[in-house]
Amino acid sequence: MAASPPSQPAWFVYLVRCRDDTLYCGIATDLARRLGEHNSADKGAKYTRGRQPVQLIYSEEVASRAQATQREGRIKRMSRVQKMRLIQDGISQQ
Repeated sequence: MAASPPSQPAWFVYLVRCRDDTLYCGIATDLARRLGEHNSADKGAKYTRGRQPVQLIYSEEVASRAQATQREGRIKRMSRVQKMRLIQDGISQQ
């Protein structure tokens, strides 16, 4: 019996809400680790460092880093209203 190939780690596109109520979009393979980094003094994105604490409000899983980066770009180009609608739609589908 042949061993199955190692599975690729899942990639996530996520939105966090910052202390000042702004939204930050990013990608990660480990959401819990990345959220911890955003809330740390030295590992989070430069944007979120002065806006802590941040709270995860939306995530979606995609198959690859390329897909995650493409989706992140589409989300970043959305207006705040469109992002809030995306978040609400994500909550209602759970």
